[in-house]
Amino acid sequence: MAEAATEIAKKMEEEEETPVTVAPTKKVEATSKPAEEEVKTTETSSLLGKLEAYVEIKASAEKFHHMFTAKPHHVSKVSPGNIQGCELHEGDWGKPGSIIFWNYFHDGEAKVAKERIEEVDPETNLISFRVIEGDLMKEYKSFLATIQVAPKHGGTGSIVHWHFEYEKISEEVAHPQTLLQLWVEMSKEIDEHLLSEE
Repeated sequence: MAEAATEIAKKMEEEEETPVTVAPTKKVEATSKPAEEEVKTTETSSLLGKLEAYVEIKASAEKFHHMFTAKPHHVSKVSPGNIQGCELHEGDWGKPGSIIFWNYFHDGEAKVAKERIEEVDPETNLISFRVIEGDLMKEYKSFLATIQVAPKHGGTGSIVHWHFEYEKISEEVAHPQTLLQLWVEMSKEIDEHLLSEE
């Protein structure tokens, strides 16, 4: 499995060199984003979409993954401007099928999300959350967020890969780019926190 994580890290680093694609027909110069992050949007139909971001961090992949599997309730202390709370409603932290309730601040508003942990893979530092209730369900029929963290190939640190898969309720609904940007910002705050603990 360590080989699989190394392959994922290599792939992420190779993809970092491509231009940032914000929409299927628009390209944004890579210089418009900091070198350590990349955001891509892919539309598979007018309502289905995928949105990804890669964030370079200095902390280890295992520590970052551990924050979302064992201590997501600590994220509100690390990133209080974005996350106001995280509660376990059912099951156990970091276990598939468990239900987590988030209070967060997005686009100038306090919001909530109830999520079910779909998948956890400690070998590849992956965790997936499916939104089942909350503000996102007003605009999306389905919403799956996956976080995978891989050690940086040939250096220290890691690369966090955020991946959203979603179905909008209508064509008027925007892609969740501002939500992804919130998670990118939060990733950097978590990284700073993890480094301060060393």
